[in-house]
Amino acid sequence: MTAAGTPIAVITGASSGIGAASARQLAEAGYHVVVTARRKDRIEALAAEITAAGGQATAYALDVTDRTAVDAFAAELGRFPSVKVLLNNAGGALGADPVATGDPAEWRQMYETNVIGTLHVTQALLPALTASGDGTVVVLSSTAGHATYEGGAGYVAAKHGAHVLAETLRLEIVGTPVRVIEIAPGMVKTEEFATTRFHGDTEKAAKVYAGVAEPLTADDVADTITWAVTRPSHVNVDLMVIRPRAQASNSKVHREL
Repeated sequence: MTAAGTPIAVITGASSGIGAASARQLAEAGYHVVVTARRKDRIEALAAEITAAGGQATAYALDVTDRTAVDAFAAELGRFPSVKVLLNNAGGALGADPVATGDPAEWRQMYETNVIGTLHVTQALLPALTASGDGTVVVLSSTAGHATYEGGAGYVAAKHGAHVLAETLRLEIVGTPVRVIEIAPGMVKTEEFATTRFHGDTEKAAKVYAGVAEPLTADDVADTITWAVTRPSHVNVDLMVIRPRAQASNSKVHREL
């Protein structure tokens, strides 16, 4: 159980990468982190790691695309006294084919995870966030949600959807005690993002970062998320775009080859 008065931060997609890094940093910032993902073994290990380091963490296996499971999760959270932060991190990219040959099933899966999954969890937890008197919804989008690039239309469409969800929610709930923050990272090198996108092809995944001296890391993005969340309650970081210095746009990257 969480200590009395400890704020709760729920993180989706916390089994690796930015989600796991954000869980560690938010725990260090004083939150009891509820880490969720489909891979139960990963989030249980993460929760144990955070607890061993002196933080507070609870693991909960969850598929954000399953609305029944999300609603059950929200009901389970009723045992916690104060849910104040929701980090919608679950998402990801699949494939890099042009529009002419893109796989509709991959497009559908990306939309279901990045947009509908975010919708499910946000709808389910918004009452608790509002009732806390000081809630924050964070949507982790991408620079892909703000500009297009060749070979990325399916992912770009999904992240544009996530961006619009955040922007519209902010308009709709203005006047309530809930902030809506969007963090849009550019090139981030994590252990799984590109490999998953290319269906386990590590050679293709490596080419994404080839010659880039210092892509962003999961910790870089987590640091940005934690900073935004821990601003004073009246300060809303509507949108923050974060890129490595070597990346000027989605398609303009300096490579030292």
